[in-house]
Amino acid sequence: MANRTAPFAGFEWMIAWRYLRARRAEGGVSVMTWISLIGITLAVFALIATLSVRAGFRAEFVDTILGANAHVTVYNSLRVTETGQTTRTIADYAEMAGRIAAVPGVTRAAPLVKGQIMASSLGRNAGAEVYGIALDDLKTIPRIAAPEDFSGDIDRLNDGIAIGSGIAQSLGVAVGDRVKLISPEGVKTAFGTSPRVNAYEVVYIFTAGRYDIDRTRIYMPFDEAQRYFNREGVADEIEVMVRDPENVSALSAALLGAAGEGTRLWSWRDASGAFLRALDVEDNVMFVIMAILVLIAAMNIVSGLIMLVKNKGRDIGILRTMGLTEGSVLRVFFICGAFVGLIGTAAGVALGCLFALYIDPIFSFVNYVAGGGVWDPSIRGIYNLPAKLQPGDVLSAVGLSLGLSFVVTIFPARRAARMNPVEALRYE
Repeated sequence: MANRTAPFAGFEWMIAWRYLRARRAEGGVSVMTWISLIGITLAVFALIATLSVRAGFRAEFVDTILGANAHVTVYNSLRVTETGQTTRTIADYAEMAGRIAAVPGVTRAAPLVKGQIMASSLGRNAGAEVYGIALDDLKTIPRIAAPEDFSGDIDRLNDGIAIGSGIAQSLGVAVGDRVKLISPEGVKTAFGTSPRVNAYEVVYIFTAGRYDIDRTRIYMPFDEAQRYFNREGVADEIEVMVRDPENVSALSAALLGAAGEGTRLWSWRDASGAFLRALDVEDNVMFVIMAILVLIAAMNIVSGLIMLVKNKGRDIGILRTMGLTEGSVLRVFFICGAFVGLIGTAAGVALGCLFALYIDPIFSFVNYVAGGGVWDPSIRGIYNLPAKLQPGDVLSAVGLSLGLSFVVTIFPARRAARMNPVEALRYE
């Protein structure tokens, strides 16, 4: 009995390589090979680019939420005072903040005073939301204390106010200018409540990276906010930061226990959970669509191999009569298809990674060619198109592309292996 050759022997690779680089006149399908390779490359590139942009957008969106907002907000249930008014204010805010800060996993608990106002300067007006907070607590908020861009000195908060860059741009003010804040909750008189108008110096301008924050937020010293909004001796809520924001729900019971009876929680997931779930659904849909694109590109390998098998029918018949087994013929054509898929995948991965790494200059060029306005932060919420290259996304793209390329290659390779050598040589 003749000795069987080992799978994927050297001569099988030699024959496959000769078929791949054969000219059309020699019965090769070099044009179809190039089409298949380019198709796989573009499909893998599109898949990695989509996954990286998706991951970057989600990471930037979540980071801007966690970096400039409370992870959990603690507030009182609505109650009726002795005068018949309804309120949610917290009278023992210092003690409550201390108890919450002692909960394991909590990094900071700060009392806040919040209110809606109208900011005015040089005849320009802008609606804004004032956050009354102590300076030491403000300096622990990453996107405010260490933003993407800023001017002024945050340590001078007690001398004035800190405003977002969007408000500063709307009002046309800079550090050192004075801004009037107009609140409907002003001085109470016998004829009702009159609006309160105070002027404050702008001591700090920040760019947190979120359009809605930079466009609407003003920080004021906690004591001054209590006086301005008639909150003497009380706070509106407790702003809580935790060590692991992704698992904030695990602290809910402990936070409620520390806050006391009649309190409520509102986490960042409650505020943005619906949007994040919509992003997850969109991610899954986009992956399926891109996977179909990769499958379509991989099908080009099938058409190329079918043509190759047809053109090489005489060669297959001669090789079979010389003793080449069906398995060897199958492996020869499998190598042809798999090699195209492997090279196309590698090229697609390289292009996709370069796109993710250099997305800023690429996007700037596209924006320049389009005349600007390609990315509207008022709609997207963030200022640029981010990309985050994750090993898992790259591996999933590589696995999908190679898996499909290898699977679709088997069918035309089996057809070549089962070709009858007598039929192949009958008309030669």
